Amino acid sequence: MLKPLKVRNKVFNWDEGPFFMGIINVTPDSFSDGGDFFSLDSALKRAYELVEEGADILDVGGLSTRPYSDPIPEEEEIKRVIPVIKAIRENFPDIPISVDTYRAKVAELALNFGADIVNDISAVRFDPHMVEVLKNFQVPIVIMHMLGTPKTMQINPVYKNVVEEIKEFLKARAYFLIEKGVSPEKIIIDPGIGFGKTFEHNLEIIRNLDSFHELNFPILLGHSRKSFLGEIVKKPPKARDGATVGVSVWALFKKVHILRVHRIDLSKDALEVLKVLLQKN
Repeated sequence: MLKPLKVRNKVFNWDEGPFFMGIINVTPDSFSDGGDFFSLDSALKRAYELVEEGADILDVGGLSTRPYSDPIPEEEEIKRVIPVIKAIRENFPDIPISVDTYRAKVAELALNFGADIVNDISAVRFDPHMVEVLKNFQVPIVIMHMLGTPKTMQINPVYKNVVEEIKEFLKARAYFLIEKGVSPEKIIIDPGIGFGKTFEHNLEIIRNLDSFHELNFPILLGHSRKSFLGEIVKKPPKARDGATVGVSVWALFKKVHILRVHRIDLSKDALEVLKVLLQKN
């Protein structure tokens, strides 16, 4: 039984999920919506839309981690992310905000200006100072599995058993953080759909999402508009929201705790209907 997690005024009772994390990419080059929310005004407008759609968390990122991408300078990431987080916090005092970064300085500034959660695609491997930030602020951390780096992750990813290897990685990273003083209740795991995985790997992970419950941490799934969906429905990223809903519905049956999506309303509505249909008289 997972302990509830309180973030600001919101309590995440994990058995009442899934909860929804809305994506705000403050980048010119993200794979699905690069440039759409690059300005402060457009990012804040997107925050309003996501809150209206029912977001439980807003996830703000200023560094594209699409396949084969190069990192931008830290100063540029700060310039993109911090004004957006400040503006969201001023306009939405109670909404939990996640900062999508693997850099300790970006995380520290974001937390000082109103963020509540760190979403680190490197599982706290790329910046050794991130551990100190997490200990000092005592905030929730999302640790994700990735093979290699965004630049290299899609160059012939190979596993003997993709699900078991990801579980072992996430378990090791979680216990590393616990040994460093991070509370177990503040660790959330993400299998990393599309980060160093082939089409078949992604399907295998999604088919076996329930096996990740063995680790006894809340599970986050970031499947929205990913390329494996494009291979199935033969559509470009912005036309994959229907396909995204299909995985969201599957994730409900697998008891995933957080769904990170671009369009919250579609998945949320589908799941609300499904929950009613599953109720027994």
